[in-house]
Amino acid sequence: MTSIHSRLQAIRARIQSVRDDYGCPQAVHILAVSKSKPAADVREAFSAGQIMFGENYLQEALDKQAQLTDLSIEWHFIGPIQSNKTQAIAQHFSWVHSVDRLKIAQRLNDARPIDLPPLQICIQINISHEESKSGVAPEALLALASEISHLPRVKLRGLMAIPAPTQDIAVQREQFKQVRLCYEALNAKGFALDTLSIGMSDDYPIAIEQGATIVRIGAAIFGARR
Repeated sequence: MTSIHSRLQAIRARIQSVRDDYGCPQAVHILAVSKSKPAADVREAFSAGQIMFGENYLQEALDKQAQLTDLSIEWHFIGPIQSNKTQAIAQHFSWVHSVDRLKIAQRLNDARPIDLPPLQICIQINISHEESKSGVAPEALLALASEISHLPRVKLRGLMAIPAPTQDIAVQREQFKQVRLCYEALNAKGFALDTLSIGMSDDYPIAIEQGATIVRIGAAIFGARR
């Protein structure tokens, strides 16, 4: 068994343990964050049963996709989005997690090929109010979700967040809780969301406790980035 295989196996076991410990009813999916990792590593993870892969950088992702056309990978774009990249993202990905303004959602909608299913998207929310991070402010979330819900070629599935990094579990829990409360508030208004993309290698157990349905795991699968 390779290290990627064994790491994935350990993460799956940990996720199940957390779900059991906290009584979490939701299914939790691993999004393997493969940025800066070679296509060979993606192929190895796929052979271990991993289907969902997240990429931050468009050209790097397109290069890997070209090398892995024989695999039925579900590609997720999770990085900041520049307007001039929306057409390629809309054409080559199944999911986008990092939509934080209407202009980007409209451009993705307009560029989505008609022969593909609607692009599945999450709104990125800046729950920590960090100036250096992308994401819509919580107080502007409802208006943005309402506008996006009317676009025909994208489907709003949920929220994504990258809270301020901390090793304090209580702070982690509170930040993820705030994202969950935003998610629940939208559902209370009829949005029927089903996806919370929160939690990464260092904090995914707490994210799962707070309702994560997708955890974005990079280093814990592929090893530290160079």
